[in-house]
Amino acid sequence: MDNKTAVRRLDMGYIVRPAEEAGTTQPRVEPVLAYLVRHGKELICFDTGIGVADPGTEAHYRPRRRPLEDALAAAGTAPAEITLVTNCHLHFDHCGNNPLFAHTPIPVQATELAAARRGGYTIDGLVDFPGATYEQITGETQIAPGLWIIPTPGHTDGHQSLVVQHDDGTVILAGQAHDVASHFTADHLAHRAARDGLTPPAPSWQPWMDRLLTFDPRRVLFAHDNSVWEP
Repeated sequence: MDNKTAVRRLDMGYIVRPAEEAGTTQPRVEPVLAYLVRHGKELICFDTGIGVADPGTEAHYRPRRRPLEDALAAAGTAPAEITLVTNCHLHFDHCGNNPLFAHTPIPVQATELAAARRGGYTIDGLVDFPGATYEQITGETQIAPGLWIIPTPGHTDGHQSLVVQHDDGTVILAGQAHDVASHFTADHLAHRAARDGLTPPAPSWQPWMDRLLTFDPRRVLFAHDNSVWEP
């Protein structure tokens, strides 16, 4: 990467996904990852870790948290230096420390914010807090030269990913657009096979893969998987 662009993973702890939710025979421990993006004059926090939830949610996911302040300090910065916050979506394990960023712009899909405010979706106090400064967007948005927010609905209707372009290749912060890197791989190969003329029956893929792949990503990073997709 050039000296103006860097992407750093932040370990925010983990959750324990119950077997019935994970589709496995036993609970699965999943990392919770945020990302610090330094791009020109912007210092962006993509996702903010695990918030304190209601007793039922706490018992369901049994989270182990790392304070965001500690994660940022290990990266040589602090909440006060962040110029922009964006979340892939507003579930409690992705927007948990948003209240640290009063008056900091938070671009969010309008559909995601509306869902979060309807109740029963997330932890209300993590969404509407004193100084919350949402910039509601609809669809694809270029937030700065070389930085794009791309809608990637699926996990939630308002899910979004962040595209970071620079000289060494594009990095996509995919959040929970795919739960794990192998799922992205499957969609990527299905897309490739279709272009190669694979005859039916053929697998489908998320329709927004067409747009993401126009950025020719060199790395794709995820919210709940330490693995990195590379071509």
